[in-house]
Amino acid sequence: QVQLVESGGGSVQAGGSLRLSCAASGNIYSVGCIGWFRQAPGKEREAVAIIYTASAATYHLGSGKGRFTISQDNSKNTVYLQMNSLKPEDTAMYYCAAATWQGYCPHSGALYNTWGQGTQVTVAS
Repeated sequence: QVQLVESGGGSVQAGGSLRLSCAASGNIYSVGCIGWFRQAPGKEREAVAIIYTASAATYHLGSGKGRFTISQDNSKNTVYLQMNSLKPEDTAMYYCAAATWQGYCPHSGALYNTWGQGTQVTVAS
């Protein structure tokens, strides 16, 4: 089972950018689906972006659409989340997670069975 480690979080001013990394312990091409999720205190976890690793097809969801971009580097077994034009409401713990391809990549975190430890993103106004 692949293991995932996130990095790249930090504190930034509103309007700034961050790039999160999700390093996998094995070949990400065969994983299926890797998604970025976030959870702010007192709020439900939400999907931010998902990538189907066999084709690099991407799905951007929610309020990050148009500002966030998910991508992968097979040579580094790493999935990235480039976040631009950050807003205070983007403040959350960000997690990457893996799921098996089921003919589609699920948007629900409940269907992802491998999770990283998370990386904190804080956006100051």
